[in-house]
Amino acid sequence: MSSKKYFRQFAGCSLKQDIAAGIIVALVSIPISIGYAQIAGLPPVYGLYGSLLPILVYSLITTSPRFVFGVDAAPAALAGSTLAGLGIASQSEEAMQIVPVLTLFAAIWLLIFRIIGMGKFVKFISAPVMGGFITGICTSIIVMQIPKLFGGSAGQGELPELIVHLIGEIKSGVHVLSLVLGLVTIAVIMICRKIIPKIPMSVIMMGVGALLTVVFHVDRYGVALLPSVPSGLPHFTLPALSAASGHVRTLIASSLSIALVILAETLLSTNDTALKNGDKIDNNREILAYACGNLAAAFTGCCPVNGSVSRTGIANQFGVRSQVMSVTAAAFMVLILLFGTGFISLLPVPVLTAIVISALLGSLEFSLAARLRRYDKVEFWIFYGVFFTVLIFGSIYGVAVGIVLSFVTVIIRASDPPRARLGYLPERNTFYPTDRMSGTRELEHVLIYRFSGSLFFANIGLLQDEIDANLPQDCKAVIIDASGITSIDVTAAERLLIMYDGYKEKGIRLFLTGHPGVLNDQLRAFGDERLFTEGAIRRTIEQALLSCGIHKPYPLRECETDACRIAAQNPVRSAEIAEFEWAFGDEAEEKMQEAADRLARQLAKGVPISDKTIHDTEKNLFGAEWTGVDEEKFLDALEMRLADLVKSGKVNAAFTEKLLQRISAYHAESVARAAKDGGTSLSDIIHIRISHEEKFRQHYPELVRFLHMEKEEQRRFMEEHYPQLLDKIRKIRAQDDGSSADSDDGSSPQDKGGK
Repeated sequence: MSSKKYFRQFAGCSLKQDIAAGIIVALVSIPISIGYAQIAGLPPVYGLYGSLLPILVYSLITTSPRFVFGVDAAPAALAGSTLAGLGIASQSEEAMQIVPVLTLFAAIWLLIFRIIGMGKFVKFISAPVMGGFITGICTSIIVMQIPKLFGGSAGQGELPELIVHLIGEIKSGVHVLSLVLGLVTIAVIMICRKIIPKIPMSVIMMGVGALLTVVFHVDRYGVALLPSVPSGLPHFTLPALSAASGHVRTLIASSLSIALVILAETLLSTNDTALKNGDKIDNNREILAYACGNLAAAFTGCCPVNGSVSRTGIANQFGVRSQVMSVTAAAFMVLILLFGTGFISLLPVPVLTAIVISALLGSLEFSLAARLRRYDKVEFWIFYGVFFTVLIFGSIYGVAVGIVLSFVTVIIRASDPPRARLGYLPERNTFYPTDRMSGTRELEHVLIYRFSGSLFFANIGLLQDEIDANLPQDCKAVIIDASGITSIDVTAAERLLIMYDGYKEKGIRLFLTGHPGVLNDQLRAFGDERLFTEGAIRRTIEQALLSCGIHKPYPLRECETDACRIAAQNPVRSAEIAEFEWAFGDEAEEKMQEAADRLARQLAKGVPISDKTIHDTEKNLFGAEWTGVDEEKFLDALEMRLADLVKSGKVNAAFTEKLLQRISAYHAESVARAAKDGGTSLSDIIHIRISHEEKFRQHYPELVRFLHMEKEEQRRFMEEHYPQLLDKIRKIRAQDDGSSADSDDGSSPQDKGGK
């Protein structure tokens, strides 16, 4: 990047914020980089070297104005595991020669990735794969470092070896003071991360550790300290390629895995940060920045360097806007190396280890796995497949398995795309998936089937099998809504023509509708011209139906489910909730209960209840106003939740009585609005209300008096404001439960007996 362009990037930036962020990043990097350098098999000072020139070089090339680069967990762990696999002792002379060569090879791989334009391929590495890999790496390092918390030595190898080593260290003896220092440091950092996230507690705890050594001389009580490091800036040296001559194949393979991890983890994280902040990123320029940063690390004897998500998050908390932050961090590190290395020998090893473990705990992505478990079981198992591969077999195998599983995920998704049977919702004049919208009705003698995704050899059989399995009796037409089909291969095109001829022999017409024009070009190229000449290609579903002589109003099939039958009896309600069910699907009812619970708890805390309070809750949940049956269901759910709070003693009776009075008035207004929709909607509301009263009596017999009070209040309100509507409600109730026509909405026969 030219100096002119470089300074233009910083024009208008907040220097105060960027400089402050840079100083904080440098301070945070001290304990973390020292720890990761040791994990990579290098002396502690090389962690500081890796936080100087590589950061500066990266900042001059990157297109990201706010991402942080430096010594980080995954590449350091991969370097350390490579040394362990070669049988090279950590921090030995041989290790100090081999690691820079490994870094150099990783930089060369990154340059190759830049040349071949690998930036566009990183999107094929899915978040579950990367999450499982990073979580596996971090977990391995944590288990590796645990013995250092209680005075032992770090382990090497994979999880089985690490567990054996950990057990052996525990049997050899636990240094209690070291363990207390380590655990307290972890607890303080993790708690403060939740309470005061902007405070860099790792820096503070590093200072506390040094202070303990100065004031209390904890080393005299057996607590290990870091070795002293020389002051001064790093020296430029050529990596010792001759020392690596006996390990070239291993180093090339290991450096490839390191380069892939740097590429995937940093590029994905950089793009994620850019999206959140509205920045524009050039992926290939970023890869060049990673390569040059690692070249700088190799020529100063450091381990491979990577983007740091945790330090980027810290920088963003301080409002960083440009790479002035990285320049400041590098300049501050120069001061540390020249004048501040003496304090390193004052740092207790358990405290530094705890700081590193805390940083690693923040990088674990088990929360992602928890979300996947609920919404996507395939990617959930992919996450843990990569995770356990890294733990048991090592990071190199984890990279290989991760890449394979990434492509397997693509294949699985392409082979099993979203699809649905469609039904018609007359009130919206639109076709919706029948398994998501309770009010949709399928057409008689017609199957409308939506298929989304590329249609090719691996999923054409699925399409045909599902259509065959769902053909209605006396089927006249199969309409494939192809609006989501973006392409088709020759196998699928041939099979589609076979399907067309097969259905034609059975007297069933097959149509393809709604697809983009490019699909027509592909169909013609693959020999499906007859689909066009015989009228099987139509622009819309409606046009396909007209070709079969089916006009509006469309003949609809009989309902097969209770939800469909209820919706058919109340078409107005079906139109009202269609968008809600489209948004929440099977969770629609659950979302309503959650909203009622949330509002009930707010009311219990003293939030004033009003029509606006209820209305805003409904609007926020639906995205539109509720009416009729839906409001009644929500208000009933709210009453139930309030009853739960009364039963548990969280709200008192007098307060609940006031709440129910307000809710009853809103109930009445709701019923009045529903009455304007017609008798069917009002009848549904009354039936739901009767059912709710019965459930309330069963679950809260001791609280029925509150229900009586609310209904009495509602009766008085309606008698004053809606006397004619009250008479209509009495008649509906009388027809439903056989009570006297004089029974009102404020009581039922059971209520009167209870009074």
